[in-house]
Amino acid sequence: MKLYTIQTGNFKLDGGAMFGVVPKVLWQKKYPSDENNLCNWAMRCLLIEDGERLILIDNGIGDKQDEKFLKHYHLNGDDSLEKSLAKNGFSAEDITDVILTHLHFDHCGGSITYSDDGKEYALSFPNATYWTSRKQYEWATHPNHREKASFLKENILPIEESGQLRLIEEEGGIMPNIDIKFYHGHTEAQVIPHINYHGRTIVFMADLMPSAAHIPMPWIMAFDVRPLQTLKDRERFYKEALEHDYVLFFEHDLYNECASLQETEKGVRIRETFKLEEIL
Repeated sequence: MKLYTIQTGNFKLDGGAMFGVVPKVLWQKKYPSDENNLCNWAMRCLLIEDGERLILIDNGIGDKQDEKFLKHYHLNGDDSLEKSLAKNGFSAEDITDVILTHLHFDHCGGSITYSDDGKEYALSFPNATYWTSRKQYEWATHPNHREKASFLKENILPIEESGQLRLIEEEGGIMPNIDIKFYHGHTEAQVIPHINYHGRTIVFMADLMPSAAHIPMPWIMAFDVRPLQTLKDRERFYKEALEHDYVLFFEHDLYNECASLQETEKGVRIRETFKLEEIL
């Protein structure tokens, strides 16, 4: 098995929204913002080469949304999904599986692109099976008013129409060396992949924990639809992570790619941060 960090570019979100009830005087010490209260965030994905399978977890915001939509998110950086795949010797056609942690636009927007004539939508990964949880798919296609703006039908419906969508019913192994677990606080049945890499477990954190700054228990996003459920999810996850020495792989942390955890008198905190390549 080989693992590759796939950078798809950065975007900006309001710091208050990202840190919820935590006052700015506290969170800005850990994660800086600009004069407009915007913090810069990564859209970092993970590519897994395992035998004949090439598995991509999430795929960023994509490039098909119009300027009116994208201007709200201040896209920046030199990375893109296509360039990051090519840097590692791959193309979109090589991807055999795409695991979508959930269907918010910044996690699945790269799933769909325009066809060659620019008039219709097409799969960005034409040879891939797309995976997400059934409960998340049903949640996203019948959205509540709070999340509706994050679930864009053009990112979702063409996957089902292609016949290449597989809906995960239960937690467990969906392919060799990859187990998934569901977490429900941020959105319904978010898929969190656990990768068995040479005896260590690397967990793709998605929006269960978008950055290392979110590790203290109350540091929960205002975007979470059920923050008290997120607290329960975190408790369950921390117990497992400490017991099994998980490696946390952050999707949105611009400054820290991976971390391990430790128990302290103040609660669970970072033991160390590092790049994925340091443990490969």
